[in-house]
Amino acid sequence: MDDFTGSVVVITGAAQGQGAAEAREFSSRGATVVILDVRDDIGETLALELNVDGHQAEYRHLDVTDEQAWADLAEHLSTRYGRLDALVNNAGIAFRYGLMETTAADFVRVFAVNLEGPFLGIKALAPLMRDSGGGAMVNIGSAAGMTGHFSAAYSSSKWGLRGLTKVAAMEFAPWRIRVNAVHPGIVNTALVPGDTRFPDAMLAHTPAGWVSEPAEVAGVVTFLCSPAAAYITGADIPVDGGLVDLGPYFSVTKAYLATA
Repeated sequence: MDDFTGSVVVITGAAQGQGAAEAREFSSRGATVVILDVRDDIGETLALELNVDGHQAEYRHLDVTDEQAWADLAEHLSTRYGRLDALVNNAGIAFRYGLMETTAADFVRVFAVNLEGPFLGIKALAPLMRDSGGGAMVNIGSAAGMTGHFSAAYSSSKWGLRGLTKVAAMEFAPWRIRVNAVHPGIVNTALVPGDTRFPDAMLAHTPAGWVSEPAEVAGVVTFLCSPAAAYITGADIPVDGGLVDLGPYFSVTKAYLATA
C-alpha cells in the first residue's frame, strides 16, 4: 500500500526542511518527485541526490504566488509525465508577530504564500489529477490554525487553509481527488527561529515531550496520499505530539502534581 512506483508527486517548498523530507519519503517509495521552490541551488542539489538507484526527480523554480507559473507547470507535467497523482502544498512562511505589530503589507505577503499559493496550485493542477483517474492533495497547515495563536497573519492564513481544504475536498470528490490537511506542532526546521524561547515554550506544553523531526510529518503526508487512506478526505490531521488537544490540561496536570 505504500508503493508509489509510477506515481508523479509535486511538492512545493521542497528544497529544504519538511518539504525535502517529504520529497525523500516519496522518492524512497518509488514516486517520481517534482521539487518546487525558489531556492534553486539547494533544490537542484536535492533533485540530483534523489536521481539515483533508478529513482526519478526533477527541480523546477516556482513562486507559489505566480498564477502563470502554475499554469506553465500544469502544461509541463502533462507533456512530460502525462499524469499527476499527488500534490503537497508545503511552501509557507512564518511571521510570528501580534496583530498590532503586523503591517497590512506583511499580512498580505503571508496570505499570498500560505493561502493564495495553495489555492492557485490546487486550481491549476486539479484537472490533470482528474484526468489521471484521481489522486490526493495534502495542505500543510499548522497547530496555529487549530487553536488560538498570537500571530495574526500566520494563524489566520493557516485557519483559512483549513477552509480551503474542506471546500476542495467537497468539490473534487466526484473527480476521485481527496484533499486533507496536516497540522504540525513544533518541528525541527528552518521555520523555527534561532531564538529558542518560542519552541521551548511550545515543547513545555507538548505531551509527547520532544521536537518532531520533518520525517515524522512526511510519514503522515505519504500515508494520506496512499491507497491506505482512500476513504479519508476533508480531514484535519494534527501531527503535534498532543499539543492542541491535550496541551492545556497536560500543563494543568503538571502544575497540580508539582504542588501535590
